[in-house]
Amino acid sequence: MIAIIDYGLGNLESVKYALDRLERASELTSDPERILSADGVILPGVGAFGRAMEMFGRRNLLEAAREAAGSGRPFMGICLGQQLLLSVSAEHGTHEGLDIIPGKVVRFGEDLTVPHMGWNQVRQDGPCPLLEGIADESFFYFAHSYYVVPGERAAAVGTTEYGRRFASVIQSGMVFGTQFHPEKSGPVGLRMLSNFCGLCDRSECTG
Repeated sequence: MIAIIDYGLGNLESVKYALDRLERASELTSDPERILSADGVILPGVGAFGRAMEMFGRRNLLEAAREAAGSGRPFMGICLGQQLLLSVSAEHGTHEGLDIIPGKVVRFGEDLTVPHMGWNQVRQDGPCPLLEGIADESFFYFAHSYYVVPGERAAAVGTTEYGRRFASVIQSGMVFGTQFHPEKSGPVGLRMLSNFCGLCDRSECTG
């Protein structure tokens, strides 16, 4: 079973629908025990960083998310969910994140139209199991005004050009993040989610 963390914000149902299309067992949950016992975890997100962290605290999900990400089982953050994985965000002030992957979240420059919304390409800058079978420079769907700057350059395994080149796919061990929405990105997005499910299968066999 794949746990989709329900912290009161985010595109939860669209992620669940995509996994249903793949015929993968998943569950929307805010139960720490269900999150920690899952074969893999997805952290979706739409909205403001500070509000999301506040909701995490209210639902007692902070330690469960950190423990799940450190367990060695696959963990994937999507859009705001990716940003929450990092240490700190500059969105509407300074807010501490989950600090699972060192780094910061910053806003696009004033010279750019924000949010960055629509289809854009992802260049594969390093090996990543989520990108297996997906052509380099494939298009994915984005909707965001902030982006992540990982503390270690090697964590950026996929990048996208919008005014500057930014990290759009990150990886640290079995923790992954995508700035785009794979669940809204057609066949290539479903392939990415299928790749994640495959990692969960392997984790279940060895866990």
